[in-house]
This record gives sequence, structure tokens and C-alpha cells, in this order.
Amino acid sequence: MSISADQKQEIIADNAQGKGDTGSPEVQVAIITTRINNLTAHFKDHKKDNHSRRGLLMMVNKRRSLLDYLKKRDVDRYNALIGKLGLRK
Repeated sequence: MSISADQKQEIIADNAQGKGDTGSPEVQVAIITTRINNLTAHFKDHKKDNHSRRGLLMMVNKRRSLLDYLKKRDVDRYNALIGKLGLRK
């Protein structure tokens, strides 16, 4: 369900604004989106795993908050990110 360190480094490299950037909203949203996609696949087999479902809902809310922050700060970066990650809106 979690992502490996190699996958995480690849996601960071793809979405970083500059060298050494690991905390920008784009990087955080991309990592959370990958984790959400992994958990969504997990729930296809484990429908009654309510403890993990709670974690999924918290991640979705965190991603929404980060996206709202990014939209408020810089709409162009927001539009580029949702287009790149394939999120609706």
C-alpha cells in the first residue's frame, strides 16, 4: 500500500520546482495522489478494511487542502498540476 523510496524519489524528481525541492505543494500532492491510487486498488480486494479507509479519507482531505492552497496562490501552477496528475476540475 505504501510507495517505495525509489518511487518516491521519481515522483519528487518529476514534480519538483527546483533542485532539492521536496516540500512544494506540487510534490506533496503528487505523492499523496500516488498513495491514494494504491489504496483505491487495495480496496477492490479488501472491501471491509475500514481502518485503511479512514486513512484514505484523511489523505483525500489533505490533498484537497493543498490543492486549494495552490489555487489561491498560483492558478497557473494549479492548472498545470491537475492536468499532469489527471485530477478532475
